[in-house]
Amino acid sequence: MELAYIPSPSRGVIYLGPIPLRGYAFCIILGVFIAIWLGNRRWIARGGQSGTVADIAVWAVPFGLIGGRLYHVITTYEPYFGKGGHPVDALKIWEGGLGIWGAIALGALGAWIGCRRRGIALPAYADSVAPGIALAQAVGRWGNWFNQELYGKPTTLPWAVRIDPDKRPAGSMDVATYHPTFLYEFLWCIGVALLVIWADKRFRLGHGRAFALYVAAYTVGRFWIEYLRIDEAHHILGLRLNDWTSILVFAGAVAYLVISAKKRPGREEIVEPRAALAEGEQAESTADAAEAEAGDGRTGEDRAGEDRADDGRAADAKANGSKPSGAAEADSADSAGNAETRATGKPDLSKAGESANGESEAAADAESGGNRKVGNGAEK
Repeated sequence: MELAYIPSPSRGVIYLGPIPLRGYAFCIILGVFIAIWLGNRRWIARGGQSGTVADIAVWAVPFGLIGGRLYHVITTYEPYFGKGGHPVDALKIWEGGLGIWGAIALGALGAWIGCRRRGIALPAYADSVAPGIALAQAVGRWGNWFNQELYGKPTTLPWAVRIDPDKRPAGSMDVATYHPTFLYEFLWCIGVALLVIWADKRFRLGHGRAFALYVAAYTVGRFWIEYLRIDEAHHILGLRLNDWTSILVFAGAVAYLVISAKKRPGREEIVEPRAALAEGEQAESTADAAEAEAGDGRTGEDRAGEDRADDGRAADAKANGSKPSGAAEADSADSAGNAETRATGKPDLSKAGESANGESEAAADAESGGNRKVGNGAEK
């Protein structure tokens, strides 16, 4: 008799009217959002632009889903294309069945296309999203819990998961509790994400080495978790196919870590050339503006203050009805003459003479004009 166990959900789908909300699909979508969120933060910290990770994920996620489904269908083809199989069921991705190996492989192809379109190196992008992918896998494994699938061998441990009779293996209908391999992989993937984040900060991993560390660490856990599973799988030399895949992928990841560290040590200084170019142009523009301000000895605030003062003087003059500048100068000259007369007690004779001469000339001109008019009248 089981004293404690993890219950399974009574159903893996909830209907909102005619719309089904499937637990498996919800876990996958939530994992994708977490991966993009964390990847974006890490990308910005490396000098990239916000939004780049999501833009590339538009390519990587669909490719990854297709790759994961293809791997599952190819390696477990019997339910779909075997005797009595249903080929149409191969398209029912919401019922479960995604192979992580295919998802990573084809997802990398989609990411490469997205990176190429933005002029970004794929290894730098992969390093940024590696911990997020591990967390996405952790969340996605709860989809197996909703579907009551991919559990391990029978056990009576307190954390065993209880499986409904219609979901149990044909040969053990009387056994109700099994190893919760989904929970084991959930915890393992969280540990992998934390390991990659720590190692990346500690050793400044670059050129794809953070991603390689994620792959190597994940395959170690997948090997022993896969060994516990009892679902149908192909065996080679007594080991499940996914165990052999884990061994080969682990060897490739470790080899990449060693070779890459020797050939390309350190981390990329620039991960997104377009972002670096934009920052350089902005810095140059700021430097030019500062140089111009330094040249005339005034800052932008000084010039703005002077402009406001000029506007204020113009407004005051308009309000007080001030004369135009020419009239003001004439009035100033007259005032200066009067002041001189008051000071000396005598008028300025030279100026008086000039005025008299001007009046005489004006009178002579008027008389001459009158004579011309008279003569013209006689001629007529």
